[in-house]
Amino acid sequence: MGTAEHTLGSDDPHYSWDNSLAPKLTIDPGDTVTIHSRDAGDGWITPDTTFEDLEKPREFKGHALTGPIAIRGAEPGDTLAIDVLALQPGDFGYTSFMPGRGLLPDDFTGRYLQKWDLTRDPAAFRPGIAIPLEPFLGVMGTALAEAGQHSTSPPRANGGNADVKQLLVGSTVYLPVFVEGALFSCGDGHAAQGDGEVCITAIETSMTSTLRFNLIKGWQVPELQFRTPPLTPRTNTGSWYATTGHNPDLLEACRIAVRHMIDYLGRVHGLSREDAYILCSVAVDLKVSEVVDAPNWLVSAFLPDAIFVA
Repeated sequence: MGTAEHTLGSDDPHYSWDNSLAPKLTIDPGDTVTIHSRDAGDGWITPDTTFEDLEKPREFKGHALTGPIAIRGAEPGDTLAIDVLALQPGDFGYTSFMPGRGLLPDDFTGRYLQKWDLTRDPAAFRPGIAIPLEPFLGVMGTALAEAGQHSTSPPRANGGNADVKQLLVGSTVYLPVFVEGALFSCGDGHAAQGDGEVCITAIETSMTSTLRFNLIKGWQVPELQFRTPPLTPRTNTGSWYATTGHNPDLLEACRIAVRHMIDYLGRVHGLSREDAYILCSVAVDLKVSEVVDAPNWLVSAFLPDAIFVA
């Protein structure tokens, strides 16, 4: 077992899952790597970005990922175990949405952008509302067995764009090894997120992550599995307000619950529909409450009262 410490910069990211990529770093099981990663948009949105800038055509190549990292001795059929030791978000973050995407693709007609100052924690949103920072990596994954370039956008058996907000410092992430060396990459740093990431972005930011890599030989998880520390301790400190949505389709039930939450945030807290949608994406947790009583399933949208400050 290794105990070496390494650093890997973000100066040469890649934008797809591709098992032909040469590793940027090769380590032993037990080694620790401090990894610098760009935000998912590869620095496109900055503190100076305007709404007019958002209207300019831009092709999304994929999440800007740092890696791959090869782990000596990793073979198909093994499991990569990654301990999340430290996560430091950048000083700037953003949340944005546009028509045609996200959970409510037809509910909004224009683009919207929220910029975040992450030098202060909690990060201010609107008067009386601030979001505690609970950083995590939205994308962690090993190379796929299939040759060629594969989009980073959907979650996959290799992990990928899972956006699991509970993968905080203290988590252990288990990923299947499909190719020799595992070829791990990561990126898509989030300073905070609600379960569901409903508007399609969280608080997007760059990230400095310290990860320790171990190898479980001869046993393979079928896809991402993980162990967490106590769940979201910064927001789970008091009461919650929840709206629900019922429907025979789970996705539509999610939409209904979020629409009810947007209405609630406007009525009770005076937020515009756009601000309420942003807040749902960065702080509201969707939960599948019930799936056994056909024809309707129930989804709940939980809003933490901890974000409302004096």
